[in-house]
Amino acid sequence: MKRLYLLLGCALTIAAQPYDLLLKNGHVFDAANQRNGRMDVAIIAGKVAKVAAGIPSAHSRVTIDASDYYVTPGLIDLHVHYDSYGASLNLNPDHNSLRFGVTTAVDAGSSGADNFEKFRREVIDGSRTRVLAWLNIVAAGMYGGQVEDDPKQMNVEKAVAMVRKHKDVIVGIKTAHYQPPDWIAVDNAVKAASESGTVCMVDFHPKPGRGYEELITKHMRPGDLHTHFYGRLTPQLDANKKVQPYMWAARKRGVLFDVGHGSGSFWFRIAKPAIEQGFYPDTISTDLHKDSVMIPNATMPNVMSKLLNLGMTIEQVFERATFAPAKAIHRSDLGTLNEGAVADIAVFKLERGKFALLDSGHGRLTADRKLRCALTIRNGRVVWDEDGLSTDDWQHSGPYSNFK
Repeated sequence: MKRLYLLLGCALTIAAQPYDLLLKNGHVFDAANQRNGRMDVAIIAGKVAKVAAGIPSAHSRVTIDASDYYVTPGLIDLHVHYDSYGASLNLNPDHNSLRFGVTTAVDAGSSGADNFEKFRREVIDGSRTRVLAWLNIVAAGMYGGQVEDDPKQMNVEKAVAMVRKHKDVIVGIKTAHYQPPDWIAVDNAVKAASESGTVCMVDFHPKPGRGYEELITKHMRPGDLHTHFYGRLTPQLDANKKVQPYMWAARKRGVLFDVGHGSGSFWFRIAKPAIEQGFYPDTISTDLHKDSVMIPNATMPNVMSKLLNLGMTIEQVFERATFAPAKAIHRSDLGTLNEGAVADIAVFKLERGKFALLDSGHGRLTADRKLRCALTIRNGRVVWDEDGLSTDDWQHSGPYSNFK
């Protein structure tokens, strides 16, 4: 009989703890499901099990008090450079994504059809971060002007075949850095995106006879993205700092505008008047690489903080870093806290004080708010925990070891 009571007690204890992890009392922002308020998020077996108020802590093996934090889907950075081959500015994915709340990062054309599979083997398949990719229309990828300016490298058929072969990780086609004053690179990239059923990301430098207005009103399709759009190389504003009429026209026809901060493509003197006039970015991304991660510190929380202090609301900022980029790349499984979705979650502290934020010209914005990633969950596991939210105080943790 005693054994029966013991077994029943064990069964009740197990039944009372169905969740592996519970984020308790956080301010949940989940644009995909129109959630914006105090809720709990329960995780089991790497999936979001339940999002609701009042989930008992006793029902989880580990409970995190998130009452002083924002809880969002894991961020999606649409413009990074993580390839091991090609561009010399590339970074390690896990060290430069997870600690910033980014659980999905999209390499922006570092590789092309000739070297994408090497990138997949060496980086994508071995990263804890979910790494996706824009395939460069240039078969050799970002390997310098000699190849990036060569139309012979822009084989549409070859690019489409590579996208179809790796459609689980290639989200679209990228064109960048092309200098000759013609439309060959853009048109081939758009054609490859169209034939592969994907979208195109354009990094564009205007030239005589190849203007920005023509790009966004005639050459790009609805759903294609112009990245670096707060940069100084494209004329979004007129001489009186008014948003150009063709910007509104392009937005109306469905062209998307992505931040792509980088080391040279985000200027307060452009972003501030545009935001004041209601011309917000459609998606927030970093163009993170070895230069931009330094000055001007183009990490996702930092870029989001800049936009927050320039006039966007925190809801607008979170939406454009989660739900909106997922929608842009046609990945409805990402950027959401749907029950049953992969548990990719970011926890942010909104800090108040006096902060200095720098733009691409190293101009300073004195800010009173700053977002900091306190904790990141990837696939249901805590992978970053700056505030120790998932751990016990060392004096009360009993015997422990870092060996597994």
